[in-house]
Amino acid sequence: MKLLEGKVAIVTGAARGIGAGIAIKFAEHGANIAFTYVSDSSEEKAATLENQLQSLGVKAKAYKSNAADFGQCEAFVNDVLKEFGAIDICINNAGISKDNLLLRVTEKEWDDVMDINLKSVYNMTKHVMRPMMKAKKGSIVNMSSMIGMRGNAGQSSYAASKAGIIGFTRSIAHELGSRNIRCNAIAPGFIETDMTHYLKDGAAGDDFLKRIPLGRFGTSEEIANTTLFLASDMGSYVTGQVLSVCGGLNI
Repeated sequence: MKLLEGKVAIVTGAARGIGAGIAIKFAEHGANIAFTYVSDSSEEKAATLENQLQSLGVKAKAYKSNAADFGQCEAFVNDVLKEFGAIDICINNAGISKDNLLLRVTEKEWDDVMDINLKSVYNMTKHVMRPMMKAKKGSIVNMSSMIGMRGNAGQSSYAASKAGIIGFTRSIAHELGSRNIRCNAIAPGFIETDMTHYLKDGAAGDDFLKRIPLGRFGTSEEIANTTLFLASDMGSYVTGQVLSVCGGLNI
């Protein structure tokens, strides 16, 4: 059974990692995919993913667009509406980390993290909400983090941005619920990706692993499965929630 047959889904920051996993999972379930990447170095990976998605029998297109830029998000959403005709699902996945103790975090580093992780969610939601309101349906899923719920030394900017996503998600769920638009967040724990691989090395990685009741790190596919639930009609009565996909790290 394909849970997203004929739906149009946007996934930001999808050239690799969790975003790519979500795009592939959605395409396997029949969704047409518009996804973004931001750097020239990701262009080849984006093209490869675009071809992979198309091979699954859906329409797919990669867009070079910076989710932290309000104007670029507006242009991207308008292009998707012209090309695909609708936007049913928006996955706000774009994100970075610039970890350091606050004493050493520069203002630019702080602003970069806030713009890419948090302002991007505002930018994209602001632009997709109008077509969703017109259609009187939609699902928005924002990628937060366990760090946004519990904090962590050396990750003040990342934690603040991801905590902000949670408050934003709950507020938008209140605002858009009457229009049949759901807004939820996912809080991944330690997920093995290109962005996090260095955290599993050495004694620190072993210590982190000991705190996870399931005794292992998570995968991008496990995040994609949770996102599929929230994006599809399986999650039709779920809004304003934060689902922790963390192997029990939050208990």
